Amino acid sequence: MSELTGLTIFLFVLSALLVLMACIKEDRVRSWRESLNPSGPALPDAAFVVGRVVLVAMAVACVVVGVQGLAVQDNGEWSDDELTSAVEGATRALNGSFTYGDPLEADAPADFDGEYARKVEQEVIEHGGGDAPQLGVNAASVGPAVSNEAQYRITAHGADAAFCMDVKRTHAGYVETVAPGLSGEAAAVKLPKYTFTVSSGAGDC
Repeated sequence: MSELTGLTIFLFVLSALLVLMACIKEDRVRSWRESLNPSGPALPDAAFVVGRVVLVAMAVACVVVGVQGLAVQDNGEWSDDELTSAVEGATRALNGSFTYGDPLEADAPADFDGEYARKVEQEVIEHGGGDAPQLGVNAASVGPAVSNEAQYRITAHGADAAFCMDVKRTHAGYVETVAPGLSGEAAAVKLPKYTFTVSSGAGDC
């Protein structure tokens, strides 16, 4: 249980106690007071009216703050359903995507631990929907270090579910382009093109 959840529960319980206090009959309050302080002056009816108004107002304030706390918690934590939908959407978006490499390093390994891991996290967040948080997703690279293949264990703050995403990078040939500022044959550049095959499933990798 998070601290915010504990505080919200405390506020709801406190509001219920305040309402119960406001419902105590006047005769019982007078009886308790006389038993504790027999020589004290009698309590006027107006005092009970003011006391009940104050207690009910405090109870309402506790409920309002508690509801706001629940809203803040919901906006800051992922549910299993939100994460499931987001991972499925991110998988569809990444599968079949492509990128271009360095023309001087056609066989350079992919940056699966850095750049691509951040891309996976961003895609999951973007496919989380309007009610899902805009942070709290982690894509941790797992398994052996392979230059053109990676697996990610995807989790999110607040969600119990975990997903495994498998990514394979394939060299799909070259794309001819023109280098800016050059002309003629010197301007012709071939960029290596890479495509990504992405799949995912529930559970750890």
